[in-house]
Order: sequence, then structure tokens, then C-alpha cells
Amino acid sequence: MRFKTIVAILQNEQDAERVLDCALPLAERFESHLVGIHAEALPVPYTSATGFPDTEFLQVSAEMNKERADKLQAYFLKRIEESGLSFEWRSLESFSGDSALTGISSVRAADLIIAAQRDTGGDPSADVDTLVYDAGRPVLVVPHDGPLVTTFRRVLLAWNGSKEAARAAFDALPFIAEADKTDILVIDPPESLDESPEAAGAEIAAALSRHGANVSVSVQKSDGSAIDDIIQSRMVESGTDLLVLGAYSHSWLRQLLFGGVTRTVLRSTNVAAFLSR
Repeated sequence: MRFKTIVAILQNEQDAERVLDCALPLAERFESHLVGIHAEALPVPYTSATGFPDTEFLQVSAEMNKERADKLQAYFLKRIEESGLSFEWRSLESFSGDSALTGISSVRAADLIIAAQRDTGGDPSADVDTLVYDAGRPVLVVPHDGPLVTTFRRVLLAWNGSKEAARAAFDALPFIAEADKTDILVIDPPESLDESPEAAGAEIAAALSRHGANVSVSVQKSDGSAIDDIIQSRMVESGTDLLVLGAYSHSWLRQLLFGGVTRTVLRSTNVAAFLSR
């Protein structure tokens, strides 16, 4: 399997640079068709003091939106035309102006979506949280700062045997199969009649190995530590440059598993993260 259609979500200039720095090398690597998506907000009508629509405000807002969209499109075209890749650009409009939300219907035909991590400062970022939960396709979340690696030689797969983790593991096979090493991390595995805690992760490791992946399994107890802290520590220890994770919904029950980790990844993890659900 290869990622033959990649969608890049470009919300603002900062996002565009980071996302394309990741998307272009991957599109070249997999010989992909790259789709750039950007959305602007529809101008909200205001009434003047006389009670009539403020047409001047609407016109100015529309012109500003078009200027931003044109600027991002020009940046996208400049970057991709130098690469010689197959591509297309989609300028969208919606009441939210959020490129991730507005582009949901477009991304469902993609093999991979690439979007920037949520940033608490500067221009508003795309709603990558909703994108991950609602797109139905795997999302590669690019960290908003720090070194950006796209070779993904060291992969960490957070595994708890759930359907979300299984979906993420097999969706990420193009990366896992080509990585130098994939570390399967299992935290607090339950003991059952069929499997001891020490054997947790063995079956998924065998399945990935059949695809040519070089894998190892690490089983750890949390002993009261937060799951996301354990994953972050393991990433540092192993030199991880790609985290593969099943994304969990916001229900309180699933938060007991990896829900808090999903939030951390979407906002502050300093390496690329591959999420599916």
C-alpha cells in the first residue's frame, strides 16, 4: 500500500509552510497526487445605523478573504510546481472559515491527510481535533515547531489492542514497513486467560513483521504515572520521529484509555503523529 492521494490542510501562512515541508517530500516519496485545501469565512452581514446591510463592510471583508486565499494558493503553487508533482488546489468558503472542517467531504477520498498541530498563539489553526475524529481517514499531524523529519526511521506504535489502535497500525503500514525500527509500546496490559501481560503486543508484532517491518515490543506498567508522560519518555529514549496512535473520542470511558494522549498529541507533541480512528 502507498499513499497515492495526499490532502494538505492549509489554514494560514504558518501552517502552510510546516504542512508543505512535510507533504511535499512524502508526495515525492510515494508518487502521490497532492491536494491543497484552504477555506475562508463567508462575510457576516452587518447592518448600518440606518438599518440597511453594510455593503461596504461586506465588500471589504470579501476582498480581504480573497487576498488571503490567493496568497496561500500562490505559495502552494510555487512550492509544488518546483517539485513536478501531480496536484490540485481547492479554495473553499464556509461560515466557520476553518479549512479542516470545511474540507471534511473532500478529505474522505484521500489516503492520507496532513495538517498542522493546534497552536495556541498567532493566527487561528485549523480544527485538527474534529478532522481526526470525523474525517474517517488517517491524519498526519505536523508539530508546530522544532525539527521536522519526514523519513520516519524510528516509529513508536502505542498499542492497547483496541480497534482504534489496530486501525492506526495498519493505516500506517507504508511508514512502518519502511522504518528502520518500530517499537510497539504496551502500557498496563490486562491479564487474561488467553494472554499474559508479558505476551501483550506479540500478535500485532508478528502481523507487522509479515509485512517486512522490523519490530520490537515493550511492556510497561504505569505505576501511577500519566499515560502520555510514559509515551513521551519512551519517544525520547528511542529517538522516535513518528508516533502512531489510535485516536479516541471524548467519552469519559475512552478517556480512561488514551484520550488524554490524543489531546496532548494534537497540541504539544514535538514529533509528527499519525492518528486513525
